[in-house]
Amino acid sequence: MPELPEVETTRLGLLPRLRGRALRRIVVRNPRLRWPVPDDLEARLAGLTLNSLVRRGKYLLFDFGSVTQIVHLGMSGSLRFAEPGEPAALHDHVDWLFDDGITLRLRDPRRFGAVLWTDDVAQHPLLAHLGPEPLTPAFDAAYLHAQCQRRSAAIKQVIMDGQVVVGVGNIYASESLFHAGIRPATAARRLSRPACARLAEAIRQVLTAAIAAGGSSLRDYVASDGELGYFQLQTRVYDRAGLPCKACATPIRRIVQGQRASFYCPTCQR
Repeated sequence: MPELPEVETTRLGLLPRLRGRALRRIVVRNPRLRWPVPDDLEARLAGLTLNSLVRRGKYLLFDFGSVTQIVHLGMSGSLRFAEPGEPAALHDHVDWLFDDGITLRLRDPRRFGAVLWTDDVAQHPLLAHLGPEPLTPAFDAAYLHAQCQRRSAAIKQVIMDGQVVVGVGNIYASESLFHAGIRPATAARRLSRPACARLAEAIRQVLTAAIAAGGSSLRDYVASDGELGYFQLQTRVYDRAGLPCKACATPIRRIVQGQRASFYCPTCQR
């Protein structure tokens, strides 16, 4: 966390207020994030105007023309607008001061996020090898089936691999597999083309619904306006071990895959 829906919700909240604004100053209180905040961040960005804000996987890309700022929210980060004169709290590590008194603030209690810059997005090592976006035509049944045919790993691990498809985090992988009727431990290469078609469509539907719900607030995540996401209230299997399946009343089961919990219905997911 945050995953694709939370990052996209953040992007949609920031863009209307920031696009076309000039960045006046950057205040870095603690540069010790997952990767150190570059010393020349302010020198490279101050005075530039934000042209656009896009998302690539779980990365936010602030397009300032000749320079792109890369922001990753890590496991506990959030970006929100601070009120004028609002003092920074303990875990508020970076402020961006735009014109008209707009302050964007990064809060990251666990400091697994990142604030970087690049002049070549396509070749940046964090972005160059990412798989397709799940909500674009590039991610379809043919693509997913081809990827699965060469992998013996469990399908849940495959769809959470950012080099296969970006942004399908733990909660959304479990939910997508439920809607596709596939158990999370199924070997990827065993999936048929029709099964991959169901799964690709389920991933699109689950992520779209999660974005509409403002993402999931399980721990620290809040949107740019400080509001919580509520997709976690709609889940069919995630974090429901022992509770009856909402479709068939069979108790939901929990297993551990790659040190993460997976949830599934043994009746609906055969």
